[in-house]
Amino acid sequence: MQGLTRVKFSNLDKLLYPELQLSKADIIEYYIKAAPKMLHLLRDRTLVRTRYPDGIKGGGFYEKDIPGGAPDWVQTFTKYSAFVGKDTDYVVCNDLDTLIWLANLAALELHIPLSKIQAVAEPDLLLFDVDPEPPAGLNEAVQTALVLREYLESLGLASFVKTSGKKGLHVVIPLVSGISFKETSSFVHAVAIELARKNDFIVSERSQTNIPGTVLLDYPQNSERGTMIAPYSLRATREATVSTPLEWSELPTLRPYDWNIFNVNTRKKAPWKKLFDEQHNLPV
Repeated sequence: MQGLTRVKFSNLDKLLYPELQLSKADIIEYYIKAAPKMLHLLRDRTLVRTRYPDGIKGGGFYEKDIPGGAPDWVQTFTKYSAFVGKDTDYVVCNDLDTLIWLANLAALELHIPLSKIQAVAEPDLLLFDVDPEPPAGLNEAVQTALVLREYLESLGLASFVKTSGKKGLHVVIPLVSGISFKETSSFVHAVAIELARKNDFIVSERSQTNIPGTVLLDYPQNSERGTMIAPYSLRATREATVSTPLEWSELPTLRPYDWNIFNVNTRKKAPWKKLFDEQHNLPV
């Protein structure tokens, strides 16, 4: 691979998923193959990474600032955080070399905000995080997502769905410009409250997440500081699952761990290819 990229590789034989015998080289290969579907969804977004330099069994750490020693060709975006009281230099991944460089850093999980660097206070995506509480699982998350889709369609809103790569699902809506995070958060919360009122297995508040067998429609990620796992990002799970964009028709037969490092790049479908072809305003 060296010579085809500006990235200087290191420790390519290091096992990052030891139970699956997946090395850093395998992770880099995955992201190279995922890039054609992935990069346009990362474009112009600040990345938060979860890195696992000693593999998933060695524990990971969350990273916002660009690490020391980064190549000068890596694009960054500086943003002041009132929460921590300082500037943060975020990595922006608009090209294959940057994606490979992140993989070489063992950044297995890539998390993106719901807005772009051109307008960080204006989301271009709205997110419903569909999160089941055991003994509820993926089947209940699917049932909730389908109820949600039907309700959104009644409001004239087309939505897109992906696996979280763990136990839940993400449902998103592309937005026109000029909408605030306060508006998206309030809208998602209001929809969750309405669906919880009509369906006893759905809850709308994080304080209710300890109720067994329910599914939370979570809304607080709809904020300037909030993120979601990026489409096509790996997850640090034993099965090396991937947060995978799906067609709605695939949900009824979806099983846990269906989509992972071994099969996602064989998919011909690209359900989020036209994610931003039609952007929506929020209903009044």
